[in-house]
Formats: sequence, structure tokens, C-alpha cells
Amino acid sequence: MPPRKRATTAQGELPGVSSTKEIQDILWKAADKLRGSMDAAQYKEFVLGLVFLKYVSDAFAERRAELAADPELAEIPEHRRAAFLEEKDEYTEKNVFWVPPTARWDHIAENATSAEGGVGKLLDDAMDEVMKANKALTGVLPKIFNRDNVDRKRLKELVDLISDARFTGHGDRPAQDVLGEVYEYFLEKFARAEGKRAGEFYTPASVVRLLVEVLEPYEGRVYDPACGSGGMFVQAEKFVLRHRGRDHSHDIAVYGQEANERTWRLAKMNLAIHGIDPKGVGDRWADTFADDKLPDLKADFIMANPPFNMSDWARRTDDPRWTYGVPPQSNANYAWLQHIASKLGDRGSAGVVLSNGSMSSKQSGEGEIRAALVEADLVACMIALPGNLFRTTAIPACLWFLTKDKTPQGAKALADRRGEVLFIDARAMGTMIDRTERILTAEDLEKISDTYHAWRGTESANKKGLAYEDAPGFCCSATLQEIAKHDHVLTPGRYVGAAEAEEDPDAEPVEARIARLTKELFAHLDESARLDAVVREQLGRIDG
Repeated sequence: MPPRKRATTAQGELPGVSSTKEIQDILWKAADKLRGSMDAAQYKEFVLGLVFLKYVSDAFAERRAELAADPELAEIPEHRRAAFLEEKDEYTEKNVFWVPPTARWDHIAENATSAEGGVGKLLDDAMDEVMKANKALTGVLPKIFNRDNVDRKRLKELVDLISDARFTGHGDRPAQDVLGEVYEYFLEKFARAEGKRAGEFYTPASVVRLLVEVLEPYEGRVYDPACGSGGMFVQAEKFVLRHRGRDHSHDIAVYGQEANERTWRLAKMNLAIHGIDPKGVGDRWADTFADDKLPDLKADFIMANPPFNMSDWARRTDDPRWTYGVPPQSNANYAWLQHIASKLGDRGSAGVVLSNGSMSSKQSGEGEIRAALVEADLVACMIALPGNLFRTTAIPACLWFLTKDKTPQGAKALADRRGEVLFIDARAMGTMIDRTERILTAEDLEKISDTYHAWRGTESANKKGLAYEDAPGFCCSATLQEIAKHDHVLTPGRYVGAAEAEEDPDAEPVEARIARLTKELFAHLDESARLDAVVREQLGRIDG
């Protein structure tokens, strides 16, 4: 057997695996250990819960090593040095979770076989201790390892595999960046494994990225009323990091709500892993319609991918959120839009993923609600998306962008877009990565977001020297009067028209082509007549 690879740092050789790709491979093998013994939703919790425990333990060990190597430690009396390394504040002030001794991964790995009550109890106890020591994680980590339906042998093998993954010692990359990538990789892999059910917790990365790139959430309050596993928040933070650096990572504050308990736990862990305050998604899961946990929130940015065409929802006809009309029980699309509109601050903007039917439906009063939203000048942009972006549903999707203020906004000097809506038809965009799934490429995302920014006259568009122009077949800025003539149907194809055919300078002139094809056709008919005469002559000889 070849020797195990080791990561090397300035402090020397570290055990474990060095690359993110290797970590991903190891942990997916860990998932496979349990794949046959429980359903996908349960083993997702198992693996991600253990990965999180391993991460907080590695981050704790890394911080402890930093403290131990600090020259100032030598000035502390020897009998107090061990106590100093166990001072909780030395960890929490660096945003490192405190991990009690019996919850640290080395203790778990060493005692997985011999622990009283077995490895399942050892892990449940560790999860409990970490939650008790860190209020932000209260009620978040799974305590599901000591149940009767858990295969103890496979669980021990899973612990052994995860022990080979090290989230620290990756050069300049902090542990949270490494694990953040691993966690996102796993959410996507589990979404593929779970199929339709994955819609509860996962929105395709390129769709989330498009929402973020259009909205540009540099700073302020970011809200998601159906936050799933928190992917919108993670991408918003990444946007800030890409454009303004890590020092500005706290320029946004996230707020969200999730109705599914398991998905809410995933979101809390996902935020914690990425260094985002997990308190933003509340201290408990809850239905946004039945129990709005943030009734007074006014957000600067809202991003959401609520369930498409949901008919089983908590509807009250007297709900104050229904400013533009009472949405039907049969479909919550316009309930989501109105809830989101009610949460926008004075200059807030929102991006919402909905089914294509939301752009044109006239059933049960939806047409009237859509008309009211348009006439209130809340709709800024409509984007028709290509098919096959969502593995979890075959329903075609679109993006709604709402905004409370289309004025130049003073010093921002934006383009005045009052009374206008931008329509973008992106159905021909994207690249198939396999037989069933399409993604929007970086070039696609840039083209769409640049078009919106040029239309709005944003700072980013000005820096690029972009100026907006209608492009037949792709984009069109329509007035509210034009939209009214279309009975307030918001399907982009109605406004952008057909793409102009590009002329090929080397192409054959139309008249010459017609003449050539006519000549070829008559020649073909003459040849057919000649062959027919030959056949008839031969048949006559045979009959004779």
C-alpha cells in the first residue's frame, strides 16, 4: 500500500489529505457507506453533521496550535499554560467555535471502538456538547447517530474516513473556505441524488449567481423568505468578497426563514461554516405565511426561490400583505411576490425565481394582481430562463426583479426608468453539462447582468462603458402603456421579438440561389423522366 499523502505547512508535516478535491472524494465515499442503509435525506444529515463536527474540531485545533506557538506563552508560568490553552475567549474572539475536550475529533477517533454505549452515543454526546458550548448552534446539529436503525459498523467506517480529511493546513486558505467548498459540493451531490425532493434545499448554483450578479448586494440587509440551505446568502457574501475583499464580509447582514426542520439545520450549519452569523435564519424553523418571524423587516435586497405553484399553503384573506389582491388558494406564486414586496425597503430590490406560468396566468384573479404590481411600477425586469436548469423540476422557470425606486436615486445617478420594464429572453443561453442538466456559464451571467446594469445605469455599467440598447430577440425596454396593451402579460418573448438574421458577406445572393436551385430541380426532373423511359423500354422488351 502506498504511503498516505500528507499536507506540509510552515509548522511541518500534517496528517491527512491536502487538496479540496481529495477531501470531496473521501467524504463522498463516506456518504456511500450509508447510502444503502437509509434514505437520502437522512444520510445527508449524517454526513454533513459529521463533516461539520470535524471542521469545528480542526479549526479549534488550528487555533490552539497558534496559541501554543505564541512567544508570549513562554511568559506565562508553566503550571498555567494548559489552562490558558483552554480559555474559551481565546477562541470565540477569533470566531472559532469552542469545542469541549470530549467532542474533539481526536477523542472521537481514538474512542470510536471502545466508547461505552458505542460510537453512536459518542457522536450524539459530542454534538450535544458543541451545541451547549455555542449558543449560535443550539438545536442545529443532528443527534441521530445512536438510533436503532443505524448500522454501527458502517458508522465506524464513516468516522474513520472522515478522520482522513483535514480542513486546515491548506496554505493561505482558511479552514472555513475549504469546508465551505466541500459543503457546497455535497449539497449539490445530495440534490442530484434526491431528485425532486432536493428542491426543498437546493437552487442550482448558476441561477443563484445570476440573481446575485443582477442585484449587486454590496451592503445592507439581505433577506430570503424561503432560504433552503442558505445558498443565496453564501453567494451574496462571495459577491462582496470578490468585489470588495474579506474586510467587507460583514457589510451585509442576512435574514431568512425556512419551513422544513432538516433544511433549516442545513442552513444554520452552512452559514456557520462560511463565517456568516447563523442567527440570521432564526432560532427555529417556521412557515413564512403562517408565522412570519420577521414582521418588521425592511430589506435592501431579497433573493428567493420559493416552491413553484404551491397549493398547500396557509392563506388568510385578511392578511395585510395582500396589497395588490388576495392570491388564490390554488397557487401561492402571487402570495410570495406580495410577501416579498411588503419586505422591501424604500430603495430595496428583489430577485425571485418562479414558474413561467406566473408571467401570464389569468386564473383566480392572478391577472389582476399582476396588473396591479406592474401599474404600481414595482416590476423592474423579467428574465425568461432556458430549460433544464433545474434537475428537481421540469417546470420552465423565469426571474422576476422587483424594485421600490426606479428614480436616479440622487448621487447614484442611475438611469430614470420610471414607467419602464426590461425584458430579457435568455431561453437560448446556457450549456448542457450532461443529457439532462444545463448551466449558465460565466459568459452568460455576464451578458445578462451587464444588460440589466446598462439599462439601469449602475456604477458597474459605467465603469465598463456600457450603454443600453434594445437587441431584437434578446432584450427590450417596454413602457407600462405597451405592457397594458398586452393585457399585462410579462412573457419576454412578446416584447423582444425575433432576432435579426445576420448577413453573411460570402453568402450567395437570393436571386442567384433561386435560379441555381430551379435549374437543379429541372435537371433532376429531366433525369427522372429519362430513367422512367429506360425502365418502360426494358419492361416492354420483357413483355415481348
